[in-house]
Amino acid sequence: MDGQRRGGGITGRKRVAMVALGCAKNLVDGEVMLGRLTREGHEIVADVEAADVVVVNTCGFILDAKQESIDAILEAAALRREGVIERLVVAGCMSQRYAKELAAEIPEIDTFVGLDELETIGDAVSGRTSGHLPDQRGALRLYDHTNPRLLSTGVHAFLKVAEGCDNPCAFCHIPRMRGRFRSRALDDLVAEARALELAGARELVLIAQDTTRYGEDIGLDRGLLRLLEVLLGSTGFPWIRVLYAYPATLDEGLFDLMAAEPRLVPYLDIPFQHASRTVLRAMRRGGSGRTFRALVERARGRVPGLTVRTAFIVGHPGEGEAEFEELVELVEAVRFDHVGVFTYSWQEENPGAGLHDPVPAEVKEERRRILMERQQAIALEINEALVGRRFPALVEGPLEEMPLLLRGRLSRHAPEVDGRLLINDGFAETGALVAVEITEAHPYDLVGRITGVLDPAPPRPAALPVVG
Repeated sequence: MDGQRRGGGITGRKRVAMVALGCAKNLVDGEVMLGRLTREGHEIVADVEAADVVVVNTCGFILDAKQESIDAILEAAALRREGVIERLVVAGCMSQRYAKELAAEIPEIDTFVGLDELETIGDAVSGRTSGHLPDQRGALRLYDHTNPRLLSTGVHAFLKVAEGCDNPCAFCHIPRMRGRFRSRALDDLVAEARALELAGARELVLIAQDTTRYGEDIGLDRGLLRLLEVLLGSTGFPWIRVLYAYPATLDEGLFDLMAAEPRLVPYLDIPFQHASRTVLRAMRRGGSGRTFRALVERARGRVPGLTVRTAFIVGHPGEGEAEFEELVELVEAVRFDHVGVFTYSWQEENPGAGLHDPVPAEVKEERRRILMERQQAIALEINEALVGRRFPALVEGPLEEMPLLLRGRLSRHAPEVDGRLLINDGFAETGALVAVEITEAHPYDLVGRITGVLDPAPPRPAALPVVG
């Protein structure tokens, strides 16, 4: 299709579709780019085949994520060759680290936008830049609340409190892409949080690569606790949640704040990665199954109704049958509410690449299956114990596959990673905080009925809001 006719030429108004991949931190970067494009007069569309320009916002964390990103780029490249779209722009972590290689292998890519170059997305989309390759060293910048964001997450919004990471985990090369850990200023975060609330967000979710380290690099004493106290005092979000707590930097004063502040949801997301000290040493991480179990016991003792989520890697170098059994024993003893299990992904960029990849792929997959089956049984028992009880729930809107039902979340469900609440009796507007009685339990999802409205939904914007 003729690009001049569809999109108004190189510098005209474009219809832009973004393929968003990866974690919540990458999603925020995508929202910043979409916010800039909207401010510059471009139209955001959901269908890549209806777009003039496709932006693929890539993830490069593990091999599966890389492959998903490459597949998305190749699909868009085919549309570029066929003349369905005018331009193909690649952004995100793979753009930061692998732009040179991608440019050589996929010539249909018109240009790249690095992690420190989000404000150049308009030039990339309009064609004012072509063939640009980002500096492939780790990112250095911080984006503040003055950068526009096109919110895409419905009733929740992510607040990225810091960038980068200083942890030396053997399985992760995020520090090589996103750079050293760097915190945003407290006043900057408060300003963005207020803007997100005014835009209609009902839940504020604090994220970073290492959220519990917030503030230490800018001289803030107990920075995360201080930030949370200020946010609780200066905003009215019904729910504020913290994700990505690193065990070594967790301030247990967080438990007391959760117990004292009902708006700070009692939810601890703390990826332990393993239980065996042998494996954790190979991962370049501290702790052990014994210390992790004690930590969760302390947290549950101090926070009534605490939900605990963790993540594990199976098949890491150093994991034999005995080490894997330690991990199974930890899961069965602690009875986590939510668990994510990943198979080890060897990559030459990882700090621990020299450990190679000695555990066969089929063994990794079998261990993942075993661990997930054990956890699924635990999760079902935990959920069944909720039947007949009443809880506050946040209404997220009609259920996509069954629009006559509503979908929502209890505070025990973090957005996008945990289960759902399906509401089959009663109605409330999107964004309302309601009382729900749980009537049915499944391993991941719950079913319930609305028994009352606790906090009505504020007016919803007619279109996706741009903040900043």
